[in-house]
Amino acid sequence: MAETEDFVGQEPHPVDDDLFKEPMKKRRRSDRDQRFRAFPSVEQSALKEYEKLESRTRRVLSNTYQKLIQSVFLDDSIPNGVKYLINRLLALIEKPSLDPIYIGLFGSSGAGKSSLINAIIQQEMFLPVSGESICTSCIVQVSSGCCEQYEAKIHLLSDQEWKEELKNLTKLLHRTEELGREEADKWDRDDAVEEAIWKLQILYGNGAERKNYEELLRAKPKGKIPTSRIITLKAEETIDKCSVIWVISDIERVSGGRAHENLLNESIKACQRGFCRDVALVVTKSDKLHLPEYLRERKVRNQAIQSQREAVLERNAVIKLQRNKILKEKLTRKLPADSKVLDASDLVYTVSAQEYWQQALLTEEETEIPKLREYIRKRLLDKKRRMVTKYVTEAFGLLLLTDSFNCTENLPNEFLHMSGLRRFVEERMQLLEKAIDQCFAHVVQPLQEGVRNARASYRRILGAFLVRSRGNQGFHQTLKAVCLKNGIYASRTLTRIDLNEAITQPIYDQIDPVFGGIFRAGKPTGSALMPHIDAFKHSLQEKMTEIGIRNGWKYDSCKKSFLIQEISAILGDMEEHILRKKRRIYESLTTSVQSDLKPCYEEAAQITGKKACERMKDVIRRGVDQQVAEGMFERAQERMQHQFQQLKNGITEKVKGSIATMLTLASSQGDGLYKELADVKSEYREMEKLHRSLREVAENAVLRRGMQEFLLKMSPSKVGPPTT
Repeated sequence: MAETEDFVGQEPHPVDDDLFKEPMKKRRRSDRDQRFRAFPSVEQSALKEYEKLESRTRRVLSNTYQKLIQSVFLDDSIPNGVKYLINRLLALIEKPSLDPIYIGLFGSSGAGKSSLINAIIQQEMFLPVSGESICTSCIVQVSSGCCEQYEAKIHLLSDQEWKEELKNLTKLLHRTEELGREEADKWDRDDAVEEAIWKLQILYGNGAERKNYEELLRAKPKGKIPTSRIITLKAEETIDKCSVIWVISDIERVSGGRAHENLLNESIKACQRGFCRDVALVVTKSDKLHLPEYLRERKVRNQAIQSQREAVLERNAVIKLQRNKILKEKLTRKLPADSKVLDASDLVYTVSAQEYWQQALLTEEETEIPKLREYIRKRLLDKKRRMVTKYVTEAFGLLLLTDSFNCTENLPNEFLHMSGLRRFVEERMQLLEKAIDQCFAHVVQPLQEGVRNARASYRRILGAFLVRSRGNQGFHQTLKAVCLKNGIYASRTLTRIDLNEAITQPIYDQIDPVFGGIFRAGKPTGSALMPHIDAFKHSLQEKMTEIGIRNGWKYDSCKKSFLIQEISAILGDMEEHILRKKRRIYESLTTSVQSDLKPCYEEAAQITGKKACERMKDVIRRGVDQQVAEGMFERAQERMQHQFQQLKNGITEKVKGSIATMLTLASSQGDGLYKELADVKSEYREMEKLHRSLREVAENAVLRRGMQEFLLKMSPSKVGPPTT
């Protein structure tokens, strides 16, 4: 049951010390306004309106919370209904304003990631970039694996590399001595100079920026530098947290390089097992082009090229078409046919951070930096809109119920006992369980076929890995590292090695499209899980509305609204729980194989001495053969199916428990669940106004957007840079 514990919580939480703690303080307005600087005025207005709605809602909830606490503070026992309200209010008050949107930028060293980020945020030297005076002082390598924690290794510069860096930094700082006073004052404020000063002070202490190159060479660094020149960090920050992944490759490597192809493959896996919904290839340094060579090898000859600018634009358009086709085919093979990413208008961007700042060759729009920035803004604005809409709606439902607790009207018997509604819920729960079983059944046959394929091909896959030793004198060290890390190894120079993943790849090849289909959004048909949960939610809400119409609900329409909105809150949070479990289910195949092969890895890792490499390979071969003969792949299949079953159990227990509690709370006051509470009518009226304001804010946003688009159409077209 360990897998389902976070789903289970059928009874209201007991009142404890946390119940009486103070809600979090309001954010300062200046901080809030600072966060909107990157948005155009139209979007700033919408964001500020949503922020205002959210802030006022928090204030109403805080006032209501304080009144409830005061009304029960001296009571010996607190009714369950009041406990539920107090805990729900506190949870909403302390709910984060907006969860971060993680956009992962992955690429080789020198691909232009830092320059791209600087251009997007409009801060030219926010991150250090390779150049005449400053270069990045470390290489960060993040490895993804089948465990809760992930490892990042920071490879520090070698002595020789640091000497070159130090020479550049001191040259930059002492260049001011050769300038006039006015120019020097201006130079001192430059971001590059500030960055150089910061680096030297961090390593050598205050005043280091005034020393020359030779003095700094003799100086002793403040901190201890590891002899291995590697700093290892472990954390949970991973590719699977990203909702968007941009793979970065510069224009000169995109056609022949392998690094970005490997990263794209990892990104597609993140779509399968994590939160990622969007993948794109961002081709940087798109202004680079050697014109004579391009004209000589040019394949499109339907019109003459008159300038460098025309050649760059044509080349970029061709690359976008080619890489878009390749990426779409790759995504189509791995993801469900109706995945949203397959309908994306832009899977490939050709950007130039340098031209964004200089605009000597391309216009700002042609650098495609504004397109990426707009993508981020729209995503954040949409998430904020959805978050505030859900937040205000949930808060309104709670205020409805809180206000109704003091109601003394006699309620219709059919509503009081809710027997018809409870029977309906039970029937629908049975249908939901069957639908979940049918969804998960879709993966069984592909799993079985994948297991057969894995049994047939594992020796070939294993042999291809072990044959690397030919002509590679250092392979035995790599092999030992693989064994020490239970089959996984990543280095600065080699492609990441995951023997467990390689052996199970034939299974993933079979299940990937089906697995993605189970966790996609869409119509409640076929293998998709979430649409069935949404259909269950809507059927309950429609039934409540039907009962309300038949019986009038005039005495207790607030409780009807509470029930409908609380069902949305209960089932609306289900998707995030399911997505968290999704990764564990997807990785269960490789974790199972890794667990079974662990003894064999440990034995091989202990081998030393003469012909150690060959003996290690023999141990691995024998170990894998033995485990396969004993049913290693079949056990992996069983473990994945068990994970699916645990997910189903968690969903049904969560839904049954939460809805049962909710229906009990909405029953009559005669059950002894309630007591007379403080008057919250003023808070209820305020919350009612805020709830009505949601539609007005949305309409204002649409109106402003329409006006902006009209003005853009009416404005003169921008002229490109002069041709060269």
